[in-house]
Amino acid sequence: MQHDRHFTNAALLARRHAAVARGVGQAHEIFVQKALNAELWDVEGRRYIDFAGGIAVLNTGHLHAGVIAAVKAQLDLYTHTCFQVLAYEPYVEVAERLNTLAPGAFAKKTLLLTTGAEAVENAVKIARAHTGRPGVIAFTGGYHGRTNMTLGLTGKVAPYKTGFGPFPGEVYHALFPNALHGVGVEQALHSVELLFKNDIEPGRVAAFIIEPVQGEGGFYIAPPEFITGLKALADRHGILLIADEVQTGAGRTGTWFACEQWPVAPDLITTAKSLAGGFPLAGVVGRAEVMDAPAPGGLGGTYAGSPVACAAALAVIEAFEKDQLLARSQDMGALLVRALKDLASRVPGIGDVRGLGAMVAIELFEGGDPAKPDAALTKKVVAEAARRGLVLLSCGTHGNVIRILVPLTASNELLDEGLAILADSFAAVV
Repeated sequence: MQHDRHFTNAALLARRHAAVARGVGQAHEIFVQKALNAELWDVEGRRYIDFAGGIAVLNTGHLHAGVIAAVKAQLDLYTHTCFQVLAYEPYVEVAERLNTLAPGAFAKKTLLLTTGAEAVENAVKIARAHTGRPGVIAFTGGYHGRTNMTLGLTGKVAPYKTGFGPFPGEVYHALFPNALHGVGVEQALHSVELLFKNDIEPGRVAAFIIEPVQGEGGFYIAPPEFITGLKALADRHGILLIADEVQTGAGRTGTWFACEQWPVAPDLITTAKSLAGGFPLAGVVGRAEVMDAPAPGGLGGTYAGSPVACAAALAVIEAFEKDQLLARSQDMGALLVRALKDLASRVPGIGDVRGLGAMVAIELFEGGDPAKPDAALTKKVVAEAARRGLVLLSCGTHGNVIRILVPLTASNELLDEGLAILADSFAAVV
């Protein structure tokens, strides 16, 4: 057992390289021994502040007491039956809760799964079954998963798509609106119209799929007016709108689903990551008549809707209500944006600070020029921060965005400590 033996990061890294496939990346050469809330300790006893949250999985923090208690109680009952063979109440209750939490004045139903990519894949299946159409339109810079279908939807080649084609047909990419990089709302909507003219007629398109805030793409926020225009196109042509909320969901943006802040409701929503506080669970929630399009047996999965993960998810939802974590997400986001804008006023390389709720990022440019993304500085800052005890992640098409996904349960004191390390890291490498 790990706790009975002494390891070093270097020794474990050597074993990792010998035993684990090269394609599995690792942002930091650190092996974790234990974690609690927004702190963790490596196998050498070094403490870190966690601003990564397992890539947006730990909105309720590491080892949340309520989540762990719920999981322990479930472990004494049953761990697996396969819901399609013998059903269990926690799956149904999670579905009921998600149906209530999702926006839209219409009846809803939910499918539970295991991973975010699985949720996206099934959302496409459901949309195709409902519409009888094959086409799907995604957006540049979008990230939707690592399966063949979801890689096809993903709008970023390296490292996700390199060497893995061919990808499924009938997938097209329109422009994601990004004012910082010269793509306006009208231009983005026009790019959809161009697809209709040049690549696929709208009568063969089943769905648009879009992230309310692009995750791997760089934390760019979809403007409300773009969503309004996209939904108008969707309604005009009988196309469904899918909100991919795998990274934005479960309270990260200040509402349970980020699309609650949209002027219109999507037809389908995918969710995963922080839904179950670190346990694998994903879902598709949407219009009842759309969700019911596949015939019985057409949806499912051996581990889909694990009872242990369902118990964890119910505890996560309870924690959000009990501890008012949606309000905390909004307050934390405001604190982070204020602090990072102050830092940007002192560091010329920080060209933009943006966020929705506590989904916050800074983008680095050479000399503050958006045409010159500074991936080298980004890499240096992330590495220096880790050396100083702060875990960060980069993202973005050009690798020049630093994103913050700290647990919503972190104290302001811990946030301040982490932000101070970030400032010191810039000072050390600039």
